[in-house]
Amino acid sequence: MEKLLLLNLSRRRLMGVMAALPFARPVLADDSLISFDELYGKFGVLGLEFSDKVKRLAGKDISIKGFMAPPLKAEAQFFVLTEIPMSLCPFCSSDADWPDNIIVVYLGEKQTFVQPSQTIEVRGTLEYGSWKDPETGFVSLLRIRQAEYSSV
Repeated sequence: MEKLLLLNLSRRRLMGVMAALPFARPVLADDSLISFDELYGKFGVLGLEFSDKVKRLAGKDISIKGFMAPPLKAEAQFFVLTEIPMSLCPFCSSDADWPDNIIVVYLGEKQTFVQPSQTIEVRGTLEYGSWKDPETGFVSLLRIRQAEYSSV
């Protein structure tokens, strides 16, 4: 009887875990945590060079903490993550004047924006390289796609 009760309890736990799996976000390894200081390796002849860590994490889920620059419009599904709080949105006209302390964040779903002084943690898929958004015309060197964020 004891073995049967233990087996049923284990099955219940297993079924509960399996039911929750589709809603679980993967736990990120420590290597997936990145800071603004780790984005660029050096300043070379051609300008900023991405760090080895950025190159290694490209296409993978990462997590980074920073601040949300004020969005251009309330219903946008993207924003700029900055290393320090900013009162103005730091979009660039070309990748030549791209600051080394911002990342464009494209949300998987719309979320309510937070105050620029609130620290947030962003999780999503890292992309690097020059890219121009066809809808907005904004240029970026670093992006996080399918992102979500939470206040820290």
